[in-house]
Amino acid sequence: MKKRILAAVLAAVMVFSLAGCAGNKNESKDSKKESGKKTEIQVFIAASLNTVMTELAKEYQKDHPDVKITYNADSSGTLLTQIEEGYECDLFFSAAQKQMDQLEEDGLVVDGTRKNVVNNQVIVVTRKDSKTKVKGLETLKDAKSIALAGGSVPVGKYTRAALISIGKLKKVEDPATITTEEVSKALGGVEISEQDNVSKVLSAVVEGSCEVGTTYYSDTYGYEKDLDILEKVSYDLTGDVIYPIAEVKNDEADKAQKAAAEDFLKFVTSDQSKKVFDSYYFDTNVK
Repeated sequence: MKKRILAAVLAAVMVFSLAGCAGNKNESKDSKKESGKKTEIQVFIAASLNTVMTELAKEYQKDHPDVKITYNADSSGTLLTQIEEGYECDLFFSAAQKQMDQLEEDGLVVDGTRKNVVNNQVIVVTRKDSKTKVKGLETLKDAKSIALAGGSVPVGKYTRAALISIGKLKKVEDPATITTEEVSKALGGVEISEQDNVSKVLSAVVEGSCEVGTTYYSDTYGYEKDLDILEKVSYDLTGDVIYPIAEVKNDEADKAQKAAAEDFLKFVTSDQSKKVFDSYYFDTNVK
C-alpha cells in the first residue's frame, strides 16, 4: 500500500513529465514522441541534488516525453529508511556511500548498476549582512547560532569528521554518532539548531534564523548574492564526499519501467550530464 501512494504522501516530491522511448538514432523527434510507451519511475535523490536534478530533468525531457519521473528529495538516511520500509523506488542517488552500502547489504541494489557520479565540498556559510566573527570551522565557537545537520545526514557526518580532524571533537569510530549536544559542548556551549537535511540548513542561514551553517558548495548555486562562503573545507578534513547512484530492485516494475530507470541512470552518468553537474558547483572528477 505504501508503495503506490508515495508521491501523494511525501512533501519533497517533484514531478516532471519526461520523454519516452529510446528509438533509432535516425528517427525524428516527432516520431520518438509518437512511438514511446508511457511509463513512470520513482527516483529518490539526496536533498542537495534537487536543483541540479531539476535541470537534468529538463534536458532529459527533450527526447523522452513518455517517461514520467517522480523525484523524492530528502536526506539520504531518510530515503534509505523509506526504501527499506517498502516504498517504491527505481533509482537511489545518495549523498554518501554509507547509505548505498547499507542498501547493497540489504540486497536491494541491482547488481552492476552502482556508479560514483560526483564529489562535493562541505563549506561554512553566513548571510552577507551577518557581520559574523566566524572565519571557518576553527572559529565556530564565536557564532551566536549554528545550523547543523544531524549526524545521520551526510553533511552533518562530514562536518563532524572535519571537526575531529582539526581537534575540536574527540575521535570516534563513527562521527555520525556524535550528538548535536556534544558538538555544542565542544564548541563552548554555542547554540546549535539541528536540521533534518542540508536544504534546511541552507534555509536557516539564508533566512537569518542562524548566523552560520555548514552545507555543500553546490547548495550555494542561486544564492551567490545572499551568502558569503567563510571556508571551503578541505577533502583532507572530511574525506571525499562521493555521491553514488544505483538501480533499486522494484518487484512492482514492468519491463517498460525497468528500461526507463536504466536509461535515466545512463543519462545521469553521461558526459552530457557531467557538464550540467559542473555548472552547479559539483566536482565530477571522481573514479
